[in-house]
Amino acid sequence: MSKKNLLLEYSESLATEIIKLCKEIKIDSNIAFQIKKSSSSVFANVTEAQYPQSLADMHSKFEIARKECAETESWLKLLFASEVITEETFKKYRNLCGRIRRMLTSSCITIENKLKQG
Repeated sequence: MSKKNLLLEYSESLATEIIKLCKEIKIDSNIAFQIKKSSSSVFANVTEAQYPQSLADMHSKFEIARKECAETESWLKLLFASEVITEETFKKYRNLCGRIRRMLTSSCITIENKLKQG
């Protein structure tokens, strides 16, 4: 599977798993809204980047996805610190966020280098 397809698969998995998690746990509705919004934004932006208007557009979508991924991770930290989710659950999703962020960072660096070359 290509890196591009793997990133899309991971981002979709993050979004769907967070939606399922929010259904299973007792959580403030605002926090549930925020974590679902940030995780689904990762998936939406990675999906949009599959059909960019330009290389700069793709870069922008990946940068947004990376920020949203970091936000998702911060909500997970809050849920863990508040003892709403277990350490095992936290680590599972934190690791997935980390994997996605590393892939996005690598992709952004590659695109930035291509844009510099003209």
